[in-house]
Amino acid sequence: MQNNAALEYDYTIAKMFVFSTILFGIVGMVIGTLIAAQLAFPELNYLLGEYGTFSRLRPLHTNGVIFGFTLSGIWATWYYVGQRVLKVSMAESPFLMAIGKLHFWLYMLVMVLAVVTLLMGITASKEYAQLEWPLDLLVVVVWVLWGLSIFGLIGIRREKTLYISMWYYIATFLGIAMLYLFNNMAIPTQLVTGYGSWLHSVSMYAGTNDALVQWWYGHNAVAFGFTVPIIAMIYYFLPKESGQAVYSYKLSLLSFWGLMFVYLWAGGHHLIYSTVPDWMQSMGSVFSVVLILPSWGSAINMLLTMKGEWNQLTENPLIKFMVLASTFYMLSTLEGPIQSIKSVNAIAHFTDWIPGHVHDGVLGWVVFMIMAAIFHMAPRLFNKELYSKSLVEKQFWLQTTGIVLYFSSMWIAGITQGMMWRAVDEYGNLAYSFIDTVTVLHPYYTIRAVGGLLYLIGFFMFAYNIYKTFASGKEVDGSTLQNKTPMSA
Repeated sequence: MQNNAALEYDYTIAKMFVFSTILFGIVGMVIGTLIAAQLAFPELNYLLGEYGTFSRLRPLHTNGVIFGFTLSGIWATWYYVGQRVLKVSMAESPFLMAIGKLHFWLYMLVMVLAVVTLLMGITASKEYAQLEWPLDLLVVVVWVLWGLSIFGLIGIRREKTLYISMWYYIATFLGIAMLYLFNNMAIPTQLVTGYGSWLHSVSMYAGTNDALVQWWYGHNAVAFGFTVPIIAMIYYFLPKESGQAVYSYKLSLLSFWGLMFVYLWAGGHHLIYSTVPDWMQSMGSVFSVVLILPSWGSAINMLLTMKGEWNQLTENPLIKFMVLASTFYMLSTLEGPIQSIKSVNAIAHFTDWIPGHVHDGVLGWVVFMIMAAIFHMAPRLFNKELYSKSLVEKQFWLQTTGIVLYFSSMWIAGITQGMMWRAVDEYGNLAYSFIDTVTVLHPYYTIRAVGGLLYLIGFFMFAYNIYKTFASGKEVDGSTLQNKTPMSA
């Protein structure tokens, strides 16, 4: 281990993905805030003609946050964590370094093409899978390049034991590879029929089969994009930042295998009260409820890691971000199973409670954890002190307020919607028209837009803090960064 202490890690690729994480975070969240405002104030749909409407911008928002911000964050942390826990530097392999750079630049090309095609209205019309088939092929190449990086680095590692974070990164790669390939199987219509655009395609599946494959993919894109890799991050960054060992390694493995087995069967809960066979709907509900156990196992493991060290919450804002991220993970993984119970789903489905659930998970769990990871990495990537600890503190409270406004307004709006849609008068006729529900919900849509704006301002504070760290932070000796995070006041 003496030799490892002198090992100099090469963070070239990690830095590149940190910058793309911030870029796509800004783009995705600016658009998200705009479309939230459009729902409250419809006249905002007409700012940019057809290119400024909710229908054009919403796919840009979801793809920007999922495949722009989140994937970039996953890869930024992988190229940092992978080297450190495997005790090997990217610089030791010119081949892996070339693969990493190709991975980044091809990914950026795909994202630019995705923005252009989606804005033009060129879409496969499948949730979280809107890209047409030529871009799907490029996505596969990008994903294979990441796989080469993962298994190439593992192949030349010095540390023989694979730390638990590696398990979760590997699962992310394998899970999304399987999901993406099967759900995006499509037939290019022009190549088959001779008519239409060469970009256009139709799914290889039809009707109910298409719905089943789509939501097997859709729900597990959340599993292997928003859950598994974020757990990989927190298992590394929370112990590293706090100086505490993971509470239970056995619990981390138990939760890992529980997630792998249970999550894959829960997608049917998106199709309750549809043409999907009833047993599949019931299976989706049952596995969703069972999913509470491995999900809470990971979150509790993280919270218990801080046992006896809760004073760090007042001293270190990064601990605040990670502890609250774990708490939001517990909240969202309890809320989702509750919504998948058939009697609750009868009220919740198609209402604003659903985006409320999604966003307390994404904003509170995913984005908080990625930002905390980048805050931890930045001093080590740039050999600079973090620009402002007090700015991190202000950002934390501003964004937490934004999240609370967002999900609480959507909870109220969603349950109100569901109850009004089901209400009948003494003759059995619907008591309210659709426009009645729209009118009642206007204040809650306004509150959501305000919450989103607060969160967006907090993200700009985050971006500014990282920029100032990179551009004008105080130089520090890299050796002092091994076991602590230097932060200026």
